[in-house]
Amino acid sequence: EVQLVESGGGLVQAGGSLRLSCAASGFTFGDYAIGWFRQAPGKPRQAVSCISTYDGDSFYMDFAKGRFTISSDNAKKTVYLQMNNLKPEDTAVYYCAAMRGSSWSPCYEYDIYGQGTQVTVSS
Repeated sequence: EVQLVESGGGLVQAGGSLRLSCAASGFTFGDYAIGWFRQAPGKPRQAVSCISTYDGDSFYMDFAKGRFTISSDNAKKTVYLQMNNLKPEDTAVYYCAAMRGSSWSPCYEYDIYGQGTQVTVSS
């Protein structure tokens, strides 16, 4: 059974940092792309960043470029999202998700989602 478990969320002041982790199990890690998505109250879920665990190629939404970094540790079957210079508008539930394939594209609706971790940024 494919499972994704997020951790690392919390409350942080604007300008602070958090590192989210996504631990995967139940599938061959290199056969899936992993993405981070987020959903704020009253808003649709949106992509944040995606990565190919096959070759490490990655993608960022414009709002994440320069502030967020996605990385993959295939030995640990874990994908990280380092978030720096956080802003109140980054407040959301963050989900990691998996999609079968060697490419992260499209970084849109993936197939399997974790339970999410709350990120709250205070002003």
